[in-house]
Amino acid sequence: MRPGETVEAKTTEAICSRALAGGTTSLSEVEHLLQLTDPVVAEPLLAAAREQRRRHFGDAIALYGFVYYSTYCRNSCAFCFYRHGNTASPRYRKATGEVVEICCSLVDSGVSLLDLTLGEDPLLFDHGDFSPLIDLVAAVRRATNSPIMVSPGVLPLIVLDELRRAGADFYAAYQETHDRKLFARLRCGQNFDRRVQARRNAHAVGLSVEDGLLTGVGDTVLQRAHSVLAMRDSGDEQVRVMTLVPQQQTPLADMPASSGWTEVLTIAVMRLIMPDRLIPASLDVEGIEGLKSRLNAGANVVTSLVPPRTGLCGVAHAEYEVDDGLRSVAEVRPRLAEMGLRQASKREFEAWLNSRHAKAQFPIPLSAAL
Repeated sequence: MRPGETVEAKTTEAICSRALAGGTTSLSEVEHLLQLTDPVVAEPLLAAAREQRRRHFGDAIALYGFVYYSTYCRNSCAFCFYRHGNTASPRYRKATGEVVEICCSLVDSGVSLLDLTLGEDPLLFDHGDFSPLIDLVAAVRRATNSPIMVSPGVLPLIVLDELRRAGADFYAAYQETHDRKLFARLRCGQNFDRRVQARRNAHAVGLSVEDGLLTGVGDTVLQRAHSVLAMRDSGDEQVRVMTLVPQQQTPLADMPASSGWTEVLTIAVMRLIMPDRLIPASLDVEGIEGLKSRLNAGANVVTSLVPPRTGLCGVAHAEYEVDDGLRSVAEVRPRLAEMGLRQASKREFEAWLNSRHAKAQFPIPLSAAL
């Protein structure tokens, strides 16, 4: 070891060097990286994550427009402000015409993808009629001709296929944790395997898929390590981590607020061992001031860009920086430039999606039961 070098620092550098050379990272090694607390010791990890991003994506960062168009939900997730029965959360359903108009403005501002998000709205799920969602996706696609992500909860197989045919490209269904006991505490009353199968079915019908984990919920380093490896092994095109923002009138309302360090560290580990994935830096937790640290950890997507004065909410923060215009393309671009990065073009983003589809193989049996 070099003078003053610790075993922790040497181990960190060795893991990063092997990963950059194409080696596989084990559970214990992921756990080692995720427990780092000293930013100096962690810097080789952050540097390796940035190098992985450079090798696979250059200096291009994709920007996603976020349209939370229905805040009604039938579920009672312990962490969510929009959980069923929470009288503190704002409730609305945006009309198709308004959503299309908002999406057109987002595309004009330069976003690469439109994320159409809703809870498991009883209007759709209680009656099993998902035609309003399918029609909305089709209308947005016609008006914008831009890539679309749908984040609507667990959907039946046939609906996933209909969404793809309507113009959707991506399906997001975050597991939050891949530990079954913690999942049961977070996604109260929901089925772990059904959620996993929904993502597999989305792959099987030709959709790209996003999974994600939530930290700051009493999760352990080992649980986070398992989640990171589960997402690596799933082959999902986009993976993310977000930090809990405790919400009023939820079971986790009194959880102590976490720093963003665990989220930043997890982004870096995901980039190190999943170099060709899309990994978001969300504006929903720490706003525009939290962007640099997440990009510095290897993120290559900026999410939760919300147009001001549209009445749209965020997720972790319902209104934070939205109407100030700080969650906009115009605010993000100069901050990318300061870091030697740039906004990815729509053509670059679509080329990446097409290349992933061309290489994808989904030998996954479709489950007609879902």
